[in-house]
Amino acid sequence: MGTIIHQPAAQVMAGHAVGILLLNTGYPIIPGNVANASTYGYPVRFKVVEGADSPRLIGGDPTLLEPILAAARELVADGCRAIVGACGYFARFQRELAEALPVPVFLSSLCQVPMVLAALQPRQRLGILCAKRSSLDERMLAAVGIREDAPIVVAGMEHSPGFRGAILEDQGWMDLDQVRDEVVGAAVELVRANPDIGALLLECSDMPPYAKQIQDATGLPVWDFVTLIDWIHSSVVRRAYDGFI
Repeated sequence: MGTIIHQPAAQVMAGHAVGILLLNTGYPIIPGNVANASTYGYPVRFKVVEGADSPRLIGGDPTLLEPILAAARELVADGCRAIVGACGYFARFQRELAEALPVPVFLSSLCQVPMVLAALQPRQRLGILCAKRSSLDERMLAAVGIREDAPIVVAGMEHSPGFRGAILEDQGWMDLDQVRDEVVGAAVELVRANPDIGALLLECSDMPPYAKQIQDATGLPVWDFVTLIDWIHSSVVRRAYDGFI
């Protein structure tokens, strides 16, 4: 007798292990961005959170919890084995979604911070480049397991005009070269001003396209949303080993 599989009644599609919650944005989503499917070597499933844009999420609007939770539940019903948020500031709702959902939840690239800190030398700090420094408050950091005295140094992009207009203000267009130069330049300046930085982490889902340039310019390990999502996928979709001894 062959293998028999019982499909959940409500699941009408399959093959996408990671579900990604998206903001309702209007700027170009380039390869390497968390919201661009070509970023991944495996299928993912996207879901736009109703009413969620960058200003509301980054500003900490608490009324977003219900639509975020509703969107995540749809992804789980579609068969996703883990849920990710495509903006680091989804971290505000990490605890609530992790408690409510039956699958692992990693709403922010910041979830990697405790692991990376454990790998650095005691004298080193982790540099974090984020979209808006003033919105990265202690409550949000605590929600993803970052303690108050963690050896981190944070810089934001809110004073970079190209990045601010395209991503923080959602102006509807982006000067790709300008944003690239601003992000890479900010990372280089963060390391120059803090020579004890031993690694970098990019909070924003729009920054992974520039991770290689940042690494080439600083010589440091760089973590971001894509390193997180690749790690998650490798744990919820295990592969059989093939080889010889």
